[in-house]
Amino acid sequence: MTSVNDPDVLAEVTAAVDAYETALMTNDVEALDGFFRDAPETVRYGVAENLYGFEAIAAFRIGRSGGSPQRSRLRTEITTFGRDFAVANVEFQREGAKRTGRQSQTWIRAETGWKIVSAHVSLLQDGVDQRLAP
Repeated sequence: MTSVNDPDVLAEVTAAVDAYETALMTNDVEALDGFFRDAPETVRYGVAENLYGFEAIAAFRIGRSGGSPQRSRLRTEITTFGRDFAVANVEFQREGAKRTGRQSQTWIRAETGWKIVSAHVSLLQDGVDQRLAP
């Protein structure tokens, strides 16, 4: 049976997610690139872009003027499965914005440490509650 949230593995992934957030907020492009698995299968869906493969993700970071908008994390949920696989979900709010954002990341343990293999960032639409849709 696969162990869920082994304390040691959870601590490792939590440290990686926290370090990613620090790199994101300081626009440390080299560190950000280092968090993603360098492979053509790595995917990052952003608020306004779909990036397929590590090279596209790295090129996006280089071409992004000023880095990510500053934000505060509202909630972070991390779940590990076994020793080598984890998912991280972050709810955030950008400075000066009213909309809430969401970030999902799939992490794997690689030979060089924990790496993101899939990421998705989105912003909630204002005033849209799908539970109330006809």
